[in-house]
Amino acid sequence: MIEKYKQHPILNKAYQWVKLIGITGGAQVGVQAIGLISGILVIRLLPTSEYALYTLANTMLGTMVMLANAGIPIAVMSEGGKVWQDKERLGQVLVTGFNFRQKFALGSLIVGLPILIYLLHHNHASWLMIILIILCIIPVFYAQLSDVLLQIAPKLKQDIVPLQKNLVGVNLGRLLLLGLSIFAFPFAYIAILSASIPQIIGNMRLRKITADYADWNQKPSLELQTKMKSTVKRVLPEAIYYSISGQITIWLLSIFGSTTAIAEIGALGRIAMVINLVSILFATLVIPRFARLPDVFNLILRRYLQVQILLLFIFCLIVFMVYIFPNQILWILGPNYANLQYEIALAVIGSCLNVFSGIVFSLYSSRGWVLNPLISIPLSIVILIITIVFTDVSTLQGVLFLNIIVGISQLLIHLFYGLFKILGLKTKTSYL
Repeated sequence: MIEKYKQHPILNKAYQWVKLIGITGGAQVGVQAIGLISGILVIRLLPTSEYALYTLANTMLGTMVMLANAGIPIAVMSEGGKVWQDKERLGQVLVTGFNFRQKFALGSLIVGLPILIYLLHHNHASWLMIILIILCIIPVFYAQLSDVLLQIAPKLKQDIVPLQKNLVGVNLGRLLLLGLSIFAFPFAYIAILSASIPQIIGNMRLRKITADYADWNQKPSLELQTKMKSTVKRVLPEAIYYSISGQITIWLLSIFGSTTAIAEIGALGRIAMVINLVSILFATLVIPRFARLPDVFNLILRRYLQVQILLLFIFCLIVFMVYIFPNQILWILGPNYANLQYEIALAVIGSCLNVFSGIVFSLYSSRGWVLNPLISIPLSIVILIITIVFTDVSTLQGVLFLNIIVGISQLLIHLFYGLFKILGLKTKTSYL
């Protein structure tokens, strides 16, 4: 009976999607659960002052990774989507992407590390602690950069199971290292270092997985690099802006707020990270498929709108659950953060908006569409400045409200730009 239903094209397609979502979703639930346990270990075992330093270091790590990527994964995904069935050409795309990224990685470290040193010192870290944090953050930085590019080929091929197994292994390794180390050595740099070794091992496995679909023996292509450079030039200003604005709440608290407020927003961010499950699912299952779609107006418009409706439903459900059960969720963080019922709702709303915006951006950029930064950045800066002027950015509630307003503005910008580019396909088709 089941085989009979599988032969029906619509039912078979639904079956395949349920299977993919089940595999990916099940693995990601496990990954997020392991990540949450790791995060709770760090929150509960690190003193508030150490957790504030850990939050600052992780925030700068995310910023440096974003700067070093600078649109390169977008360019690789876009070019790879055109040749994903050709092992040699896909390998050439990946090798070119890795080669092109090296300069950006070094530049990101040169810019980011001095800023991190200043912020750590400003928040009363000793020079010994600053040096240890810097030494531990560099290997994590390079490991995360490689992980993003290494996942592209399996995602394009929709070979999901090996990806999920590798991800689960990396997170289990991190949890094991945390469990063995942080009880005896409750320091920020130990928590950071525990993420690097499992990620490096995981990247070695990813490279082997990718070798089934991409030929690593290819040489970098000057033509591909020129195309990638064109994409990066358009994306880089926006990447610089978002690397700053994406973490604006922590930057403002690190300068104007208190160490306690930094620790609190870091703890709330750990809970909000569960929302990243949605982002990972869409990045793994939806965005690569959207990148592979032919330039057919009706098809792309339908898929684009379906994604927005699904995301809206998911995020409304998440916010509703947090609104109903704030005390139960805060219990996970421990007694130091039990009084943040109102703040956790604000943090989750802001995170939902930012993830929503990021998915929409990834959706249209996967097709090589890049919003002109001369339009998006000035508009975003004006909204940001106006919000800062009328918000008390020295308080936790103030920066959370700021995050929500920035999230709304970015979501609207990306939604309408994606729609604008899709409508352009209709005009192009009408002239053919």
